[in-house]
Amino acid sequence: MTARNITMSGFLLMGFSDNHDLQILQALLFLVTYLLGSAGNFIIITITTLDPQLQSPMYYFLKHLSILDLSSLSVTVPQYVDSSLARSGYISYGQCMMQVFFFTALAWTEMTILTVMSYDRYVAICLPLHYEVIMSPRKCTWAVAAVWLSGSITGTLYTASILSIRFCGDKIIHQFFCDIPQLLKISCSNDYIGVVKMTAFMSVLDFACFMGIAFSYCQIFSTVLRIPSAEGRSKVFSTCLPHLFVVSFFLSTGICAYLKPTSDAPTALDHILSIFYTVLPPTLNPVIYGLRNESLKGAVKKLLLSAEFVGKNYFCSFVHDC
Repeated sequence: MTARNITMSGFLLMGFSDNHDLQILQALLFLVTYLLGSAGNFIIITITTLDPQLQSPMYYFLKHLSILDLSSLSVTVPQYVDSSLARSGYISYGQCMMQVFFFTALAWTEMTILTVMSYDRYVAICLPLHYEVIMSPRKCTWAVAAVWLSGSITGTLYTASILSIRFCGDKIIHQFFCDIPQLLKISCSNDYIGVVKMTAFMSVLDFACFMGIAFSYCQIFSTVLRIPSAEGRSKVFSTCLPHLFVVSFFLSTGICAYLKPTSDAPTALDHILSIFYTVLPPTLNPVIYGLRNESLKGAVKKLLLSAEFVGKNYFCSFVHDC
């Protein structure tokens, strides 16, 4: 079946290479990355749900960040791995629109949850006496509900604007998923103006979130530098610096990808940026937060020891020798 026949009812994802052997290798690398990222996020979701010592607002927000990261990986990577191994690269129109919805919804939700997390750290460090009142369980629940709702609205608006676009030609997407900048390149009319306006509006909101995060961390670092104890400063920095790194990495790569001028021919920069803001953040987040957080590391060790203990008892009961 020719590329033209395939794309009559959908799109052709070209990925990163035309060489089939390289496509197989890239698909396997993406699969390994997906499994590692999914496992890391699943562990964080599990321990922040089950461990009674990890029920503070900080870990409550971290759990939802991990749910977002696990969902984000599942939106793009499995489809690419499947199409690469099947040597088709085909994605239906409906699947493509679903990717647009979930990707944009989850991306905005992640940006807002990161903003909420920075505010949580600001209150905890700069207003510790008021922390339990400001970050009460009810307010945290409402904040998370608002975050998820805003993401759903964003995804709906983006998808509606994409649905108004007419596509023409072979409808070949030089990317491993239905990325909006690549979809705009194959539109055959000026209908994409609505998408551009939506992107500009979301950029303003992203900038507002960034300013809120920057304000929170300016206040945090100002307060931390006045702490006389070096151990106290180290503990705060170990909590805040990973979060600041995640925000900066996620926002900078996303802005570069969506606001830079699009070119007719795909570039290596386009492919690298797409990996940086779709695959790496949700894969690295569990590592960044876990390695610098003693409470999380302790909870993981306790979980592993508990699983080992249960497994040993089960084995002993099976062989009747304990």
